[in-house]
Amino acid sequence: MAYDRLIMNSDVDAYVSFDNEKVGELQAQYITKLVPKGNYFLLEGSPTDNNAKLFEQGQKKVLQPLVDKGDIKIVGEQWAQDWLTQNAYNIMQNALTANNNKIDAVVDANDSTALGAVRALQEQNLAGKVAISGQDADLANCQLIVEGKQSMTVYKPVRDEATKAADVAVALAKGVDIGANGKVNNGKIDVPSVLLTPIAVDKNNMVDTIIKDGFHSLEDVYKNVPKDQWPKQ
Repeated sequence: MAYDRLIMNSDVDAYVSFDNEKVGELQAQYITKLVPKGNYFLLEGSPTDNNAKLFEQGQKKVLQPLVDKGDIKIVGEQWAQDWLTQNAYNIMQNALTANNNKIDAVVDANDSTALGAVRALQEQNLAGKVAISGQDADLANCQLIVEGKQSMTVYKPVRDEATKAADVAVALAKGVDIGANGKVNNGKIDVPSVLLTPIAVDKNNMVDTIIKDGFHSLEDVYKNVPKDQWPKQ
């Protein structure tokens, strides 16, 4: 059984993960609602990670029709090796320079790379002015969201994924149906898959999702925000 990341080019009985193409769709849908027209930069993940390719597919499913209409222009796309924050920072710095800071939105594949992108934007006094996505609900990024420096993240409740993986493992051992809701090709076969639904999170639903689940505490997420501006639980 493959968990979270698909095992490529092999005989796999089952795959349990979040719907990674849907992750990319959520990122692009959110950012295009914020910025329906303008210059877009795509900051993708590690080129060796199959999940990163699925995120990009989902993003482009949303973005391409808007590109075709002429509403948005993709001024660049680069992949951050190993998802490293420093690599993303360097990429974003270069992108801003190449485009004379005329970037309206960054569709960023995950939170570690978004950290680097936000740092580069801050240096140009653009943090909070340029829409930017993320994924994983890392604490530092949740803090950036409530501070107004990152637009959103995609939350994937790990507890749900682990519970479902355990259920599937038991089903495989018993030789019964795993309850697949899709198939994902790994380069060799179409693998029966259980794909969970990711959740788009911004400052408006942070309390009702990430904090309510106990993934992060209110105190940790809002530590850099004046206490009189904290939401009431």
